[in-house]
Amino acid sequence: MSQPIRTISLMLPFHMTRVNCYLVEAGEGHVLIDTGSSNRRAELRRELDGAGCKPGSLKLIVLTHGDFDHSGNAAYLRREFGAKIGMQRDDAGMIERGDMFFNRKKPNALIRALLPLVFGLGESDRFEPDVYLEDGDDLSPYGFAAGVLRLPGHSKGSIGVLTAEGDLFCGDLLGNTDEPELNSVMDDLTAANASVARLKGLGIGTVYPGHGEAFLMEAFLGNKQV
Repeated sequence: MSQPIRTISLMLPFHMTRVNCYLVEAGEGHVLIDTGSSNRRAELRRELDGAGCKPGSLKLIVLTHGDFDHSGNAAYLRREFGAKIGMQRDDAGMIERGDMFFNRKKPNALIRALLPLVFGLGESDRFEPDVYLEDGDDLSPYGFAAGVLRLPGHSKGSIGVLTAEGDLFCGDLLGNTDEPELNSVMDDLTAANASVARLKGLGIGTVYPGHGEAFLMEAFLGNKQV
């Protein structure tokens, strides 16, 4: 039986764009996929309260990768809700150090110096994960009929979550701000293309991206040569 999915769309700093968090009903509780950035913390809390997600009922926070716009409220939610945080080990240094360039190709010195002032994680928002998620991990112990997929490309530790019904939460591998497409920001384009190719045989129906509207996988595959 399908588990209800609530999309929570939050604005990023400077009104750059919006980022999606997904709240899934999981048994008698909830699982949250990604958390948005800290500038919209009060709005996220209102959305969770409105969905009936209360302290004690949030079983797991899954981070599809370590970027600030996906992980910025994770430490706060763990403190307030008692939830465990799960992510892939290769991105853990981002949220432990607040460094979005950890385990990625390094930009020039000026960009590396300036971007953390705006797009890093402050001391209070840094944390160590409770669970390291790997390819094939089963999330049913948290009441969520879904499994973990390694989908590197945007970052080395990027993961997706594929439900038993064929819905995919893909993080920033794919997006749909104008049309379904490969995310334009990639650390490793070869790895990203390999991740997309892997998805072809998995019977995926609806894709829930980190940015933009949900879309049918066939709409993406119909427009792209993968």
